[in-house]
Amino acid sequence: MNFKQSELTQQVAQTAKDFALQYIKPHLMEWDESQEFPLHIFKEMGKLGLMGVFVPEEYGGSGMGYFEYNVAIQEIAKVCGSIGLSLAAHNSLCTGHILAFGNDEQKKKYLPQLATAEYLGAWGLTEANTGSDAGNMKTTAVKDGDDWVLNGTKCWITHGKSGDVAVVVCRTGEPRAKDNSTAFVVERGTPGFSAGKKENKLGMRASETAEMIFDNCRIPDANRLGNVGAGFKQSMKVLDGGRISIAALSLGIAKGAYEASLQYAQERHQFDQPIANFQGISFKLADMATEIAAAELLINQACYLKMNGLPMTKEAAMAKYYASEVAVKVSTDAVQIFGGYGYTKDFPVEKFYRDSKLCTIGEGTSEIQKLVISREVLR
Repeated sequence: MNFKQSELTQQVAQTAKDFALQYIKPHLMEWDESQEFPLHIFKEMGKLGLMGVFVPEEYGGSGMGYFEYNVAIQEIAKVCGSIGLSLAAHNSLCTGHILAFGNDEQKKKYLPQLATAEYLGAWGLTEANTGSDAGNMKTTAVKDGDDWVLNGTKCWITHGKSGDVAVVVCRTGEPRAKDNSTAFVVERGTPGFSAGKKENKLGMRASETAEMIFDNCRIPDANRLGNVGAGFKQSMKVLDGGRISIAALSLGIAKGAYEASLQYAQERHQFDQPIANFQGISFKLADMATEIAAAELLINQACYLKMNGLPMTKEAAMAKYYASEVAVKVSTDAVQIFGGYGYTKDFPVEKFYRDSKLCTIGEGTSEIQKLVISREVLR
């Protein structure tokens, strides 16, 4: 495996870095405090091709791969995890699901607008009582002539309120039965489709998280993605790629916290010398650097396998599990290095600390990742 960055990957990283520093950094705490979802930022990223990374050029996208996607999310997340999270959810979940399982007509209808961020995407699997237990979901889709009628509520949905297009996985069979769910595309404005409660969160506060409610929402069979009953299997494949997204998000947060700590430890003086000279601090920095490097290798391995069409369920789960735990540990140590200043909003690490925790929960908890990994190694 050769992980040397191509010229294209380097260009994408620099573009994302420059954008984050110019357009996101000056406003990130304002958005965090007010929980404002800065939709205009995603429109601007659409112009740069960052909202349709995987979408082929024939559908108006950038036609790039996972290495480019990985560095784009990292560079955004090094500045703001919230924007990185929304970038990831739009690309890998909603857009990725349609790209992977939509027919040509559906791709032509939705991908060009998603790739440019004319449409913002949402993806609905999780429910209040069926997070990891997706096979027991309560949201149903019932066939009625040439239509489907959707009823139920999805929660913890990124862009659940502002998303223009949502891919929604509904139960079309009996609870816990095999192949009992189906995926559909639902457009905002469809009668019976509305937004519910917007969550008030610990971190990732500028990334919108809200309920999606379906009340006798009628959609045509043309909005069905793939075969009836294939929704859960599709979702698991989508989440394999999504785990790379969250791993990249985690790594970006960890790198942001580490770089801030490295600079602070060399500038902050105690006992007439930089605190970086003290072993208690320097060893923390050593651990941070080592864990970040290990997480990056796991992510690159998953990207390589994904790009070469090789099995990567285990590797994606490993990358997501390890990188997300590293993000929490590194940001925790960053707060410790900053001391009292790290606990204030005048310095960046408290936000990395708050944002990092979501990475161990979203798109499959750390415990679920260990379940996936253990099943793969015990086959």
